[in-house]
Amino acid sequence: MNFNHSEDRQMLTDTLGRYLQQRYPIEERHKISGSEDGWSSTHWEALAELGIVGALFDEGAGGFGGTGFDIAAIFEPNGRALVVEPFLGTLMAGRALAQAGGQEALLEKMILGTTLVAFAHEEPDSRYDLAGITTSAARADDGWTLTGAKAVVAQIEPADHVLVSARVTGSPGDETGIGLFLVERTADRLNVRGYPLIDGGRGGEIGLQETPAQLITADAYSLVEEAIAAGIVALSWEAVGIMDVLKAATLEYLRTRKQFGVPIGKFQALQHRMATIALEIEQARSAAINAADALDGDRQKRERAVSAAKYTIGRVGTLVAEEAIQMHGGIGMTWELPLAHYAKRLTMIGHQLGDEDHHLDRFVMLGQAA
Repeated sequence: MNFNHSEDRQMLTDTLGRYLQQRYPIEERHKISGSEDGWSSTHWEALAELGIVGALFDEGAGGFGGTGFDIAAIFEPNGRALVVEPFLGTLMAGRALAQAGGQEALLEKMILGTTLVAFAHEEPDSRYDLAGITTSAARADDGWTLTGAKAVVAQIEPADHVLVSARVTGSPGDETGIGLFLVERTADRLNVRGYPLIDGGRGGEIGLQETPAQLITADAYSLVEEAIAAGIVALSWEAVGIMDVLKAATLEYLRTRKQFGVPIGKFQALQHRMATIALEIEQARSAAINAADALDGDRQKRERAVSAAKYTIGRVGTLVAEEAIQMHGGIGMTWELPLAHYAKRLTMIGHQLGDEDHHLDRFVMLGQAA
């Protein structure tokens, strides 16, 4: 089968790649990542103007893409450049809003890059369980209020709105009764504690105490599950982009670093290790292709495919990051070498939206339920 991008997708990838190569070098990324904002609104608006954000959404949501392979076409070059702008949160929040319906005006602003919506689902004690939501929603005279906490919400500080999941009815751990609510970033009794993330950019914790909110849908579990599946596809392709960079950087180092008068790449033991890395990266790429292809299929196939991809990305990502650093030696751990930052981001991707253990268990459980 031919898994190359279509002509339109390849043009999109090439456009994004050229932009990042010319305007988003590693020095610019470090500057943005270490800033008080943790992202660049200037770059975000420029990328939106190029249509990059719009490619994350289908025509019904005001975009022109939205498939798993459209997501892949954007996140793979993002991985190569270690982009810290809010693509992942925008993708998940936007897909959930689009599935819920009635939010066309807000989606249009998101696609134009003029409005930022953060996605807040995970909680301090949820441990990747999509139904482990204890944040509660209660009716108020003029709408709804939310009480609870959300953990590690990316780009929460500059967000204009926050899309928050909360339990409307049912017992904790039950898939029923989870709703989605839109909260203004400046809403009363919304407490945000921001901090820098270890792999770049900024995130934060959210505290809600009878915080005013707008109900988007009272039956949101399937929407959240689908949005997170899209997020896993995105992370998988971001990781593939990072792995390719690490492999290329390590090969170049093996060609140029000499020991005993010859390049260390001549040593058979290191050649075998690089061959293993290359094979494992292709395994990860295949899993990412499978997840992208299954994203718009039936729920069972989609969820097994994304869990398989996330498990594979986590396992292979750890191997590639460790091997790249070990074969570079001590220099591989230094701030000045870009490789260290790629390895750090790749390692953290393994823990976003569920780690290896979680998704292996989930893959098995979904298979038994089939």
